[in-house]
Amino acid sequence: MEPKKPGSRVRGSTTGRPVMVLFDVLGQRWTLRILWELRHGRLNFRDLRARCDDISPTVLNARLKTLRDLALVDHQEGGYAYTDAGAELSSQLAGFDRWAENWAKSLDLS
Repeated sequence: MEPKKPGSRVRGSTTGRPVMVLFDVLGQRWTLRILWELRHGRLNFRDLRARCDDISPTVLNARLKTLRDLALVDHQEGGYAYTDAGAELSSQLAGFDRWAENWAKSLDLS
């Protein structure tokens, strides 16, 4: 299987526009959770797996490989953490989180 990178075909896009590739990667099961758990700093594989409700090691490895291939996460002696691009993405995702909290309150589902 070809790595997911801008310019390659992904679900919903034959052109591989960067935003479509990003949405495809973020839409893979567990990817957003992994990124979310890295928001406070570097984690080793075991700790990251535990924070992700004991995700299967195979799936965690696959998702981390994709995130490393896309230069969003790096792996060093202390574990996994954001790259500069990953930290910027995390900041953008935090904005979505704030928006979603306000949106949920505005729905007044009581």
